Amino acid sequence: MSIKNNFCDLAFEPINGLFPYQPGKPIDELQRELGLDNIIKLASNENPLGPSERVKKAIQNSLNDISMYPDGNGFYLKKALSEKLGVNADMITLGNGSNDVLDVIARVFLSMGRECIYSEYAFVVYSIATQSVGATARVAKARLPDELDAYGHDLEAMGKLVSEKTSVIFIANPNNPTGTWIEPDQLEQFLKKIPKHIIVVLDEAYCEYLEPQNVVDTTRWLQRYPNLIITRTFSKAYGLAGLRIGYAVSHPDIADLLNRVRHPFNVNSLGLVAAEAALQDDAYIDKSRELNKQGLQQLANGFEKLALSYIPSAGNFISLNVGEKAADIYTKLLHEAVIVRPIAGYNMPDYLRVSVGLAEENEVLLSALKKVI
Repeated sequence: MSIKNNFCDLAFEPINGLFPYQPGKPIDELQRELGLDNIIKLASNENPLGPSERVKKAIQNSLNDISMYPDGNGFYLKKALSEKLGVNADMITLGNGSNDVLDVIARVFLSMGRECIYSEYAFVVYSIATQSVGATARVAKARLPDELDAYGHDLEAMGKLVSEKTSVIFIANPNNPTGTWIEPDQLEQFLKKIPKHIIVVLDEAYCEYLEPQNVVDTTRWLQRYPNLIITRTFSKAYGLAGLRIGYAVSHPDIADLLNRVRHPFNVNSLGLVAAEAALQDDAYIDKSRELNKQGLQQLANGFEKLALSYIPSAGNFISLNVGEKAADIYTKLLHEAVIVRPIAGYNMPDYLRVSVGLAEENEVLLSALKKVI
C-alpha cells in the first residue's frame, strides 16, 4: 500500500505561499509554441547592443580556463571595481547577478519576527527574498496616478512603516517595473531619518542609464550612512545578463557578513573576466545610454500617436497602459513575433512593460501595437 507524500508539509512553511519568479518569455520558447521566426524580445530589459567587442575578446581569451574553478574571491574584479568606484575592495560583495546579492542580504538580516519595508510596485525579488526567510513584508503605498512621480516610491509613506521590528528597507532607484526615479536630495533626507540599526538597500540596477546631470555617486554616502548597502548589476547597461554577475558595496563589516553567507564560486570565471573588461569600456556605456535615450523618446512618441498613456522612465524600459485587455494584447503581440512583459503580477494588470530595443525593433513593436489595439 503506497503512502501519498505531502512534501509541502516538510517545507519551511513560508515557502508554501511563494510563487516562482516569472521571467520574460524566451525567444526559443515562442519559436517552439508558434513556429515564428524573426522574433523581437523587448521583455527583460536587456541591452540590445549585445556585449562589447572588448568583453567578447576577454571571454574568448579565457575559454581554456573553464575547466578550472573560478577565483572564489573575485580578486581582480574587486580590484577593478575598487579602482572604478574609489572604494576599498573589502567593501565589495560579488553575486550571481544582483538578485543573488539581494537574497544574501535577506538571509543575513531578515528572519521570522523581523520586518522588511518596500514600496508598492517595487521589484518582485524583494517580496520573494523576504518571504523565503519567514520575515514579514510591510508594503508602502506608491504615489497615486494623479500625483507627481506617479507610481513611484513614496518615501514618507515608507518611513511611517518603520517599527521596532524593521530590519531592512529596499529602495529601487530607478525602480523596475515603473521606471520611476527618486532625486538624490530626497533620498538622502530619507536616509538621515532612518535609525542606524536598520539596513537600507539601495538597488541601482539601472543607474548607468541616468542622465549625467542626475547622477550622484551614492558610494560616497557610505561614509555617512554605514547602514547603507548599494547593489548594482552588469546585466543591464553592461550587456552581460547571460553571465549573471552583480555586486554590492557596503561598510566592510556588512560586506564581511554577506561574504560569509554567499555561495562558494557564485560568480563564474567568464563572468569575472567579462565584467572586469566591461568596466574599462566607458565608450560602450556612453553608446548604450545614448541609444536608450533615443529609444525612450521614440517609444514615447509612438505611444502618444496611438493615444496610449505610459509612465515616464529613467530606466531602459517603459510601462505602457493598454487597459483592461492587457493580457489579450500581450498574447496578440506574441503572434506578431514581439515579446513584451505583462506586469499583472506587480498589481498593474492594465500595463505592459516594454524594453527599449534598437530603433528598428522599437518601430516593429509600435507597428504591431497599432495593428492589435
